[in-house]
Amino acid sequence: MPVRVQAEPFDAGAELNAFSAGRTDVGAVVSFTGVVRDTDGNLTEMVIEHYPGMTEKAIGGMVDEATKRWALADALVIHRHGPLRPGEPIMMVATAAAHRAAAFAAADFLMDYLKSRAPFWKKEVTGKGADWVVAKDADEDSLKRW
Repeated sequence: MPVRVQAEPFDAGAELNAFSAGRTDVGAVVSFTGVVRDTDGNLTEMVIEHYPGMTEKAIGGMVDEATKRWALADALVIHRHGPLRPGEPIMMVATAAAHRAAAFAAADFLMDYLKSRAPFWKKEVTGKGADWVVAKDADEDSLKRW
C-alpha cells in the first residue's frame, strides 16, 4: 500500500491506471485528486513543508487504519511538497475494495485525515506576501464522523 511524498508532479490518470491494472479481486476502485486552489485570484504559489520520514510514517498509519476498518485490498496515497502553482495536483488517494461503499468511505476517511492530521505545513504566497494556512473548523468537524 504505497505512500509517496514527493516534490515531482504526478499524472493522476496514469497513477490510477497503474493502481487498478489487472485487478480482478475487487469490485470498486475510488480515487480523488486534490489541486491547488486559488480562491481569489491572488495566489502565486502554495509552499508545502514536511519532515521526511515522519510524514510518510504518519500517513502509513492512516492507511493501515483505513485498510483494517474497510477491508481494503489496496490503497495509494501521493502527496506533494515544495512550491506548487494554482491548478497543479497536490495529492491523490486511491482505494480498492470488494464493494463501493468501503472504497468510498476509506477514501473519504483518508482525505479527511490528510487534510487535518498529516504533518504538512502550508504557506500561501501572493503578491502581498506569504501567510501560513491555519486549520479550518470545517476540516476539524469532518474528522468527527470517524
